[in-house]
Amino acid sequence: MAFQSIFFLFVSLISVTSPIQAISNNQYQFFNLMKASLSGNALSDWDATGGRSYCNFTGVSCNSRGYVEVVDISGWSISGRFPSGICSYLPGLRVLRLGDNTLHGDFLHSIVNCSFLEELNLSFLYATGTYPDFSPMKSLRILDVSYNHFTGEFPMSVTNLSNLEVLNFNENDHLDSWQLPENISRLTKLKRMILTTCVLYGPIPASIGNMTSLVDLELSGNFLSGHIPAELGSLKNLQQLELYYNYHLSGYIPEEFGNLTELVDLDISVNKLTGKIPESICRLPKLEVLQLYNNSLTGEIPSAIASSKTLRILSLYDNFLTGEVPRDLGRLSAIVVVDLSENRLSGPLPTDVCRGGKLLYFLVLNNMFSGVLPDSYAKCKSLLRFRLSHNRLEGSIPEGLLGLPRVSIIDLSYNNFSGPISNTIGTARNLSELFVQSNKISGVVPPEISRAVNLVKIDFSSNLLYGPIPSEIGYLKKLNLLILQGNKLNSSIPKSLSLLRSLNVLDLSNNLLTGSIPESLCELLPNSINFSNNLLSGPIPLSLIKGGLVESFSGNPGLCVPVYVDSSDQSFPVCPRIYNRKRLNSIWAIGISVAVLTVGALLFLKRQFSKDRAVMQHDETMSSSFISYDVKSFHRISFDQREILAALIDKNIVGHGGSGIVYKIELSSGEVVAVKRLWSGKSKDSASEDQLLLDKELKAEVGTLGSVRHNNIVKLYCYFSSLNCSLLIYEYMPNGNLWDALHSGRVHLNWPTRHQIALEEGKTLPLLSLQEPTVIWPRNMRTHLKQQPSVMSTVLAWC
Repeated sequence: MAFQSIFFLFVSLISVTSPIQAISNNQYQFFNLMKASLSGNALSDWDATGGRSYCNFTGVSCNSRGYVEVVDISGWSISGRFPSGICSYLPGLRVLRLGDNTLHGDFLHSIVNCSFLEELNLSFLYATGTYPDFSPMKSLRILDVSYNHFTGEFPMSVTNLSNLEVLNFNENDHLDSWQLPENISRLTKLKRMILTTCVLYGPIPASIGNMTSLVDLELSGNFLSGHIPAELGSLKNLQQLELYYNYHLSGYIPEEFGNLTELVDLDISVNKLTGKIPESICRLPKLEVLQLYNNSLTGEIPSAIASSKTLRILSLYDNFLTGEVPRDLGRLSAIVVVDLSENRLSGPLPTDVCRGGKLLYFLVLNNMFSGVLPDSYAKCKSLLRFRLSHNRLEGSIPEGLLGLPRVSIIDLSYNNFSGPISNTIGTARNLSELFVQSNKISGVVPPEISRAVNLVKIDFSSNLLYGPIPSEIGYLKKLNLLILQGNKLNSSIPKSLSLLRSLNVLDLSNNLLTGSIPESLCELLPNSINFSNNLLSGPIPLSLIKGGLVESFSGNPGLCVPVYVDSSDQSFPVCPRIYNRKRLNSIWAIGISVAVLTVGALLFLKRQFSKDRAVMQHDETMSSSFISYDVKSFHRISFDQREILAALIDKNIVGHGGSGIVYKIELSSGEVVAVKRLWSGKSKDSASEDQLLLDKELKAEVGTLGSVRHNNIVKLYCYFSSLNCSLLIYEYMPNGNLWDALHSGRVHLNWPTRHQIALEEGKTLPLLSLQEPTVIWPRNMRTHLKQQPSVMSTVLAWC
């Protein structure tokens, strides 16, 4: 009897331990598979030698029975094919985090068999393929598949996951268009529903109002339309509601949103909303962010907003709001951003908007504000951007405003400000752009401006400034735009301007400047130069004449051209001999100086040549381009040509190519354009008059591209062409372009797909573009591209 008991006990032990040992072996086998199929330094920690258990591997956790419950390799920079069948190897897996890696393979379809899985995070994998049926994953609480390139239909099976608390499909813009089903409300435990930029269209289901567990509802960046359902006001736990960039949501903002007492962030910008801003929203006790910009809202800003103790961001620009801004705005809350631009607001500016000491952005341009600038603004030391152009403001600029320590942009242009420019500007060590044009500013340009060493752009045009141009401006080494035109400056042009090696735009026109044009300015040759309508006299420097920009010197009766210059232009008389003798002596002296400096420069360049060669070639081209240029527009343009030229600086470069340089330029209007700068290999001296324009083939190509009107093909706004350089101005594509898709490797495009891109009519292709998640060639484009192969190459290279 005792023997039988011992035998049965031994059999029982075998039956208990064997499955556990088998599972342990399987789990070891899976980690060996991962090490074999994936690469990355982080996996070096997974070493089972010396009896080390996989439960001690970094990113791995086990339960008390030795079953692996957590595998977290997110952000490890691992690449390769992820093993399939993970559920059969790790039957107890509850958490799987693979995000921020470069994994491929059909592993997702096998993961759905992990019946105990509670969290699945595949974010930022940019994986391809199709989504599986998620229905078997009954235990799933968190599903994050954001930032991927899956195609096909949206997996409606997620509506069967009754335990789901987080659903994140952000940036899945390669899926087929789909609508939110009414039965989405079955997910009663859902707290975060993030369906941004995932090709949603149609109405927002009113049934979402029943999902009262929701804390975060984000449906932005889609194609939703219709009215916003008032039922969303029943989401009593909602903290964040984002519906921006749908473009077609219309109607009023529901008054019921005033019931969302937990709401912190409300953003319904870039839609077609009308009506007034509900007072009830402005009374929400926890509201920190209110963004309703780029709609068609009317009426006044509710006065209740000034009573908020939590408001940090208020962005209402580009609407039709009227009336005055609540006087006490910012008195009770530490506001960070106020943007009320492009409305019809009037009256005085709020005086206490910076009382909380955290204001970074104050933007109220293009309104009808009147009165004086509050002195309190000059004490707002936190300010970074201060823009209030195109209003009706008057009075003097408060002492200290121009010298705020952190401010980078100050724009006071197109108002009625008067009085002087304070010498406190010398303390503005971070100021990069200063626009005060078209006011009634008087006095002199203070020499202290030279201490604002980070200045890149200065525009004091159309004011009442007089006196000299301070020579100290030559210390502003980063300056690329200096516009002083339309004042009463009455000195000579300081030679120190020749020290401004980054200068692209120099406009001193319409002043009372006297004396000669310094020969040293020839070393700059900015893209745009204007000395017209002054009292200048003497010879025009030789290299400026060769540039052909005759109109830049007109209106100066005392100017002349050297006798030995072969010029067909008869706008200026030939200089008297006295000027020529002086000029020859000057040239001789300059020649000796240049010879001496060249010896030293050669010794220096011998060490620096390899590092600076590309920069030197670029600067040499910059020095001679666009002295005279031809302009052709293909779309209505709202930007000033000078603004484009002024922005051709190194910090705006986003790419280089064999044919030129690409710049990303943010215009003063807020619009962003891409500028491709091309140049010819022909020398300036040998260039014929015809070479001032784009060559015939290129003109035909850009002409065709400029005539194309389609949402998915980037707009070519216009081109500038000059002697040895041409600029192509495009709309900017922040989401990448066809070149990126073809060459970056982030999007998998096989050769049949590439062929479809060029020829297929009406075919939806998985590419990034500016306005749509896919590229769709119009029917007539296929024929046009087939007939003009050179245009096809242009489109593929530039769009």
